[in-house]
Amino acid sequence: MPAPDTECFQIFLETLAKKYPRQLILLFVDGAGNHHSDELEVPANIMLHFLPPYSPELNPQENLWDEIRGKIFKNSALKSMDHVHTKLEEAALYLHRTQPSARQIHHIFSLHRAHWTSRIRKPDP
Repeated sequence: MPAPDTECFQIFLETLAKKYPRQLILLFVDGAGNHHSDELEVPANIMLHFLPPYSPELNPQENLWDEIRGKIFKNSALKSMDHVHTKLEEAALYLHRTQPSARQIHHIFSLHRAHWTSRIRKPDP
């Protein structure tokens, strides 16, 4: 998705609902404005559960970002968005290789961040 706004979150929810039409999905979300928008239409098979404010320890994505910042970005000053995308590809592959629990999170991450992960090459099995 190109932006963290209501329109993109709506597309994410619709994609998720269509991919798993026979399952009830409980989706944990943080306090981002696009998660609370009155314009958001949550599909019937998805329930949003809001995390408490100021609780990054409850958000697995925050733990992944800590790992990415520490292992991949390492105080880098990147010169362009292409360099950022390359580093994000490297980070996604690193997480896929090193953290089995990150594979499920990576799947959701890649649905939400399709513009980054569409460029990721899958590692050979």
